[in-house]
Amino acid sequence: MEPFNYQQALTKIPHKPGVYQYWDAEGTLIYIGKAKDLRNRVGSYFVNSNQLNSKTQVLVRKIANITFTLVDTEIDAWLLENSLIKKHQPRYNVMLKDDKTYPWIVLKNETFPRIYWTRRMVKDGSKYFGPYASVGMMHAILEVIREIYPLRTCNLPLSHDNIAKGKFRVCLEYQIGNCKGPCEGYQSEADYLNNIEDIKDILNGKTGVVIRKLKDQLEAAAAALNFEYAHQLKNKLELLDRYQNKSTVVNSSISNVDVFSIASEANYAFVNYLKVVNGTIIQTQTIELKKRLDEQDEELLSLAISDLRDRFNSTSKEIIVPFDMDVDDEQIKFTVPKMGEKKKLLELSQKNVIFFKRERLDQHEKLNPEVKTERILARMQKDLRMQELPRHIECFDNSNIQGNYPVSAIVVFKDAKPSKKDYRHFNVKTVVGPNDFATMEEAVFRRYRRMIDEGQALPQLIIIDGGKGQLSSAMSSLQKLGIDKQLVVIGIAKRLEELYYPDDPYPLYLDKKSETLKIIQQLRDEAHRFGITFHRNQRSRKTFQTELENIPGIGKTTAQKLLKEFKSVKKIQDASTDELKKVLNQKQTVALLDYFNTTKDPVHNQAGTV
Repeated sequence: MEPFNYQQALTKIPHKPGVYQYWDAEGTLIYIGKAKDLRNRVGSYFVNSNQLNSKTQVLVRKIANITFTLVDTEIDAWLLENSLIKKHQPRYNVMLKDDKTYPWIVLKNETFPRIYWTRRMVKDGSKYFGPYASVGMMHAILEVIREIYPLRTCNLPLSHDNIAKGKFRVCLEYQIGNCKGPCEGYQSEADYLNNIEDIKDILNGKTGVVIRKLKDQLEAAAAALNFEYAHQLKNKLELLDRYQNKSTVVNSSISNVDVFSIASEANYAFVNYLKVVNGTIIQTQTIELKKRLDEQDEELLSLAISDLRDRFNSTSKEIIVPFDMDVDDEQIKFTVPKMGEKKKLLELSQKNVIFFKRERLDQHEKLNPEVKTERILARMQKDLRMQELPRHIECFDNSNIQGNYPVSAIVVFKDAKPSKKDYRHFNVKTVVGPNDFATMEEAVFRRYRRMIDEGQALPQLIIIDGGKGQLSSAMSSLQKLGIDKQLVVIGIAKRLEELYYPDDPYPLYLDKKSETLKIIQQLRDEAHRFGITFHRNQRSRKTFQTELENIPGIGKTTAQKLLKEFKSVKKIQDASTDELKKVLNQKQTVALLDYFNTTKDPVHNQAGTV
């Protein structure tokens, strides 16, 4: 098959706004995109294609044909792109994860309209409000409406003829005051429809219009000394005030705007939408998008805006966004607020999207622990400025008491978790006295000389417990081995938890709550624990070995044989005469048993390890 001639294809594509479609050799639609200049956008995939990310390069290699649709404006391109993606769901397009059927509030097209909620739209002339992403919000609105305006809930065919002929009788709803009885003509159609108009205003977010209308009626009722009706109106006003106070978050002068914000991860993005009418949030929804080609936030937000505005039937002329959008259209104004009420709205949207992202990722990571591991490693790679993921990390720590019994410990983490079978400790051989720097230099040299000799894979990250001095000592050993340029090495100082890099005089400070710092601290603390435990065992072993040498007939070599055979002081104490004779002669055995029977020193209850 001949390679795709993109240059020839580009000559047929005009410099106009529209939607383009990529097809593979089998005639399958694999990608849909929009552009305000089709030729420039499509050409960008082929010119300098080696600069594209790997996923997009795969897409470009599969393109066998390009088709396009011209539109009048960028907004039209938005809408067309969104509808085509929903219809065809191409493999390389962003996948909108939200596929729920949201409920609507319907105002039924009938003589005395009923109001109720439904998930199914029927084109019969009825008026639908929504959809409502929050079912709880929808029920709260219906509850307020029914408290203020008694409406019928029955499905009787209330035509004028049927009411005039007296075919119906009032039910329990009338008796308890939830309905005014239009079925028997107790409520006029004009009065009923007047209530319906108020309900429409409430559902459209125009609560203030209804409040002003009720206040006028209240004043008129009070002037006419109709105190019972005035009391009913007062109760309605209180209910509406409570509802409005719960809903209003900004100045009511913000009449009709859409608010969008986005939060991204490596493979997913989350977009929050708020619809605001007269300072009241009447719609809110957060959706998840799965990335396919490492799309940028602007591209993802553009797609989400188109989808959500279409889903919630928004006609707002102003859209509040967190960054500038490369869209030039007279129909819509994009606003990036810097202060004031609109800024507060954007911050509210951002709080919602961040909370949703955290909740969704936590849920996903519980089901797929490897996802959390990859995310943490990617975060560490970025925070520590590494070229590759730190899948293998090693941390060094020294322990000694006034220079006595110096030891070094190394702990190993693989995929951000302890690998205890790889832990190692070192008895320091070449250092005399309390020299922490020289001890670190010896331990690092011995560790990696052996790994190199045995052909083991080196770690991506080495952590040194200490400041610049210990870090310099470690680097000295790595330079002798010729691997100092292959590894990332950092030191962590205890005072302010600052991180030091070789040859960098300024420390790196990570957020105290960051997962990267927590992993480093866990490594440091684990190395300290492991080193202290080994140091304590060595000290106990050597202390008791020295004391054994004071027993007549038992020298250094015999004491070492005893500890090697029985492993601990407790087992030596509990050993029988026959067991002791496997290591000692008769005279030594008697002397040892006599020593244990006469001494009460606490050291005899300490464990010694080999």
